[in-house]
Amino acid sequence: MLRVRWTGQLTDGIFQSALASFVLFSPERQASAVNAAVAFAVVLLPYSIVGPFVGTILDRFSRQRAIFFANITRAATLVIIALLMFNDYTGVEITVFVLVAFGVNRLILAGLSAGIPLVTTPHSLISANAIAVTGGSVWVVLGGGIGLGVRQLLDASASADHADAIIILLGACGFLAAALLAGLLKKDEIGPLPHERVRGSFTQGLREMRDGFKFLEEHADAARGIAATAIHRGGLTAFTLTALLLERNTFNDPADSEAGLTGLSLTLSIAAVGFVIGAIAAPYGVRRVGRHRWMRLSIAAASVSALFLVFDRTPVLLALTAFFTALCGQSVKVTNDALVQSKIADVFRGRVFAVYDVLVNGAIVTGALIAAWVLPISGDTWVLPLMISVAWAFVALVVLRPKKFFLKGVA
Repeated sequence: MLRVRWTGQLTDGIFQSALASFVLFSPERQASAVNAAVAFAVVLLPYSIVGPFVGTILDRFSRQRAIFFANITRAATLVIIALLMFNDYTGVEITVFVLVAFGVNRLILAGLSAGIPLVTTPHSLISANAIAVTGGSVWVVLGGGIGLGVRQLLDASASADHADAIIILLGACGFLAAALLAGLLKKDEIGPLPHERVRGSFTQGLREMRDGFKFLEEHADAARGIAATAIHRGGLTAFTLTALLLERNTFNDPADSEAGLTGLSLTLSIAAVGFVIGAIAAPYGVRRVGRHRWMRLSIAAASVSALFLVFDRTPVLLALTAFFTALCGQSVKVTNDALVQSKIADVFRGRVFAVYDVLVNGAIVTGALIAAWVLPISGDTWVLPLMISVAWAFVALVVLRPKKFFLKGVA
């Protein structure tokens, strides 16, 4: 499972670096908060549309088969996107296939998350999520670095758009490799087991999303943990747009798109280091203070770290913000994933994770839209960081308050 996840996410980083270069860092295209927010919405729209039906698939059919064919589909989609770029199509045609590629990816990641409890013990769930999810985040960043390196090698011999197309073809090979690795898993190894498969019509996706919400109503701590994770990811998206605009239009010459892309890649790499440390710290923190209190302390610390950019916007402060908000946020994420997994029987797991994905992606799109409304084209403002800090403090003090979030006196 780790080989499938990490190969796919390394490839996803390569793919996303090419898309970012094509959409936001092309010398022919002006980067703005609105353009960036639209790009985020295009990437995440299919997640929210496909989300209600992901649980339906994962609770009815072999997750191994679903992941295998989804990777094959994504590889084919990237080949089509690359061919469109080579033939100078830059509009709706590419957008449609990008939507398909990211929508299919939702099925892959949800299936891998739903399968984790079947290949590890309950007391190892936090560590397993830390390794799988955080390792995946690191591989995405490494993939972005590989894409950037390949693009710099190609700059002398190909136009910017054609260089991005070649990188996307490289990504197609990566997703094909992930499909082959998925083929090494047994059909029922990551569930659902034959006696647990849900019967009935595939068209019940929206009804089963409702079932997922009802299940979460009975587990208030899991529901509040999902809300906390969603709000944090929305704020992190707003910070990502801030970093993009600062690196593209303030810290570097707007005419030098390569310098801006390099600066953004460095910032995201620093955030990746924070992701790793946050995931490593989570199991130790949970053992010392309990998973509920650890999540509350982590989001409170994230709220404080968001204030760095309120005081000033410099490369050093941006790097510090990226590091600490990623560190704290990943501690929240891996701890909450284990919390949710521990409360859900496998027969419900696909549907509840579909709800989880839709809520988080909705928060990410909302964060992007708020950032587009608040950010100037330079990215240089204290207002948005303050808004994010207040939102995360609200989560720590209200959403995760002990009276509602702690259960049976367990911190």
